[in-house]
Amino acid sequence: MRLIVQRVSQASVEVDRQVVAEIGRGLMVLVGISRTDTREAALWAADKLVLLRIFSDVDGRMNLSLKEVNGSLLVVSQFTLFAEVRRGLRPDFRGAAPAQQAEPLYQVFLERLRGHGQSVESGVFGAHMQVRLVNDGPVTLIIDTDEVMPGGV
Repeated sequence: MRLIVQRVSQASVEVDRQVVAEIGRGLMVLVGISRTDTREAALWAADKLVLLRIFSDVDGRMNLSLKEVNGSLLVVSQFTLFAEVRRGLRPDFRGAAPAQQAEPLYQVFLERLRGHGQSVESGVFGAHMQVRLVNDGPVTLIIDTDEVMPGGV
């Protein structure tokens, strides 16, 4: 799994000009699922995300987790995170999991996040979405389970 994590003061998602999800303070997370991803990767990534210390404490240091600040999550599936652009000018998406594989893992990820007791909003899987956010900091991190998960995926 590949996550683009942005600390936000607010974020929202629209589908067909209708707001389908919005949050205040928290994390906006774009989630890409590869052909090699597993349920274990989805669970590990969700646990890591909720406990990641990227919110400022009273001294202005990134020392608090989403859980500690009672922040919200807005999660959007984005297969383009696995675009291959080394050759040619048109991105190749063969590394991204097909929808029938990706959607169940996306749901596992969302349910694990909800299991932590956080407010979790999400986009519409597979839909064309308009995403708006105010990045706080700005703080943006990339988490790739192939690179950081103990033992890989």
